[in-house]
Amino acid sequence: MSAPAAETAQEPFSRRTLFWGIFASLFAAAGFFLLSTYAPDFRTPGNGGATPLSKGGSGYAGLVEWLKLTGTPSPMAHSEEDLSTGLMSGFLLIVTISPDSDPAALDRIVKLREDKATLFVLPKWQTMPLEQHEGWDIKIERLPATAVNQWLGRIGKAKLGEGKSTVEQLDINGHLVAAPEDMQWVADDHPLISAGKGKGVLTELDDKPFYILTDPDLINNAALKDPNRARAALDLIAMLEPGKGAVMFDLTLHGAGRTYDLAKLLVEPPFLALTLSILAAAALAFLHGLGRFGPPRAEGRAIAFGKRALVDTTAMLFKRAGRLNELGDRYGALMRQRAAALLGAPHGLQGEALDRWLDSRDKGEAQGFTTRLKAADNASSLADMHEAAGKLHDWTARRLGERR
Repeated sequence: MSAPAAETAQEPFSRRTLFWGIFASLFAAAGFFLLSTYAPDFRTPGNGGATPLSKGGSGYAGLVEWLKLTGTPSPMAHSEEDLSTGLMSGFLLIVTISPDSDPAALDRIVKLREDKATLFVLPKWQTMPLEQHEGWDIKIERLPATAVNQWLGRIGKAKLGEGKSTVEQLDINGHLVAAPEDMQWVADDHPLISAGKGKGVLTELDDKPFYILTDPDLINNAALKDPNRARAALDLIAMLEPGKGAVMFDLTLHGAGRTYDLAKLLVEPPFLALTLSILAAAALAFLHGLGRFGPPRAEGRAIAFGKRALVDTTAMLFKRAGRLNELGDRYGALMRQRAAALLGAPHGLQGEALDRWLDSRDKGEAQGFTTRLKAADNASSLADMHEAAGKLHDWTARRLGERR
């Protein structure tokens, strides 16, 4: 097999293909991580139940749309920041309580809005989704008074009244509308909307700008199918809003809002800088590994085998004894005897006579054996000694090659 064919068999994918494949995988993984982390923030509350987005009978999507059509855009509060700060904090906040709402979230709303106009709409009906129509629901039964009182007690010191109200019509800002079925009410001598003597459907707390609508059937989707109730719903809100067109609906009670976790801390300030630094270091390490030539070098033995161990040990001893600078002349003498033996010098030649005989083998070279031998003798540094030794070795190897 040829070399190119062998390389193709060993590396079926080019480095560029591997790089883009790994990059695409990492990018997809990062996207999945971010979308999974922030999915609860982008996900709106379920389209069902007593929420401002629900189109079922107990929902309030109809009221939101009705306000828009009458010139009152109603923004949604998705976070606690929307409830307490900013321009929207001065709006009338409508909090629609569902049987499955988070009690702790309601407590936070009460605390954040203690000096801001807020309308709390109590739950009334237990419902279940209608399978034939997405977003619709059907009434099962009225919620027990104890369940409703638990929500009411978190807002103010009040409880639902016992017994049924005999009032057939309610006066809402001059408009008479039919009273809801099985109407919920609280005891109040001065209600904003009366359900009879000492009974109120819409009441106001004494110490806070909080309003409580005990019966949601006055403003929910089921109520708005009646034109009179639809008109009365606008009048009810107009009675409470602090400024013209200043109405906002709460979604935090139904699951919207930001809840911090470890994943969000990693991708948001101030820890975002640390995360980016770690990713940059990982990218540099990846690029370094991608550009490395050949396999990693195996770690050598602490003590080498055979001749290598002897040479290394001898060199270490010379170095520790400080005698390395004295090896030049000794190496030269050794190379002289070795060259004489290999080239077949006459027996008994010594000293200068042997040097002249070795020089006669040079055949006109600029640097003969004697010149190279003197360079080794006079070497004063390791670099000079190494260079002189190399030249002596080259001279001997070249003479041997000519002899053969």
